[in-house]
Amino acid sequence: MTVATEPLAVDPMIAAAVDLARAAAVEMAGSEVGEHQGVRAEAELAGTHAFAASLAGYAGWHWAVTLVRAPDSEPTVAEVVLLPGDGALLAPAWTPWSERLQPGDLSPGDLLPVEPDDPRLVPAYVLSDDPQVEDVAFELGLGRVRVLSRFGRLESAERWYAGDSGPDTPMARQAPAHCGTCGFFLPLADSLRAAFGVCANEYVATDGRIVAVEFGCGAHSDTVVEVVEEDRGDIFEDDLIDVEANDEPGEEFAGREGLDEQLTENELPDAQLAAGELPGFPDDAAAEGPASDEDATVGTDPAAAE
Repeated sequence: MTVATEPLAVDPMIAAAVDLARAAAVEMAGSEVGEHQGVRAEAELAGTHAFAASLAGYAGWHWAVTLVRAPDSEPTVAEVVLLPGDGALLAPAWTPWSERLQPGDLSPGDLLPVEPDDPRLVPAYVLSDDPQVEDVAFELGLGRVRVLSRFGRLESAERWYAGDSGPDTPMARQAPAHCGTCGFFLPLADSLRAAFGVCANEYVATDGRIVAVEFGCGAHSDTVVEVVEEDRGDIFEDDLIDVEANDEPGEEFAGREGLDEQLTENELPDAQLAAGELPGFPDDAAAEGPASDEDATVGTDPAAAE
């Protein structure tokens, strides 16, 4: 059962001491004290006056001046503080550096100590559930103090599997094949060998990075691009005329009979074919030249010949 309690009433002398409270706030904050916002009771003979704060960057904050008094005495200043009000702009809650640290925050020269009880690591002398881990716990000349725990291995595997090089990415879904069958895939050692490896293809974004066996990209070693030849149309031999050159002088047109047949197929005018004429070629008589002076006058004006 909840018993309702009446709110405390503000002491009249405390409520009337507005000037005393403002003077205390001005002494603390200077001219950054605004209008009086009210007073609330803290106890029977104690109360807090609120004044608006005009400080840059402190929107919604106020100056709180607490006054107290003894019975039959005047109020005195007990405390002056700057407090946030409803809707005030506040800094985010403080978190330890180990929780604020994000991947990529480590810069050259920075040190990142590991917590003594980091669950990702176990002492190397502790027997694990992975015989392969035990085999490499103390390499020859390189004894390691701590090695990955089962939790550390599983956490890493889940992060890599769900990352940009996992099987559920757009790149992997459109790849022609998986990394596990690629010639550029270098499997990891130990218990993670079956699920992850390192890409060794310098032309892709995952070069030198951990990739899942089920990841993939367009640069798979077995990718074959089909070359499609351009169709240039059909070329008919009937459209071409081959003229064999003859090295003997005076016999450049020895193959005239064959040319007649090819030019006939090209639909030369019937008058030219009937006369045995070929466009652009001299006839036999013209090719041999005039036999005598009389032959040279054939086709000229008779009057000129006389």
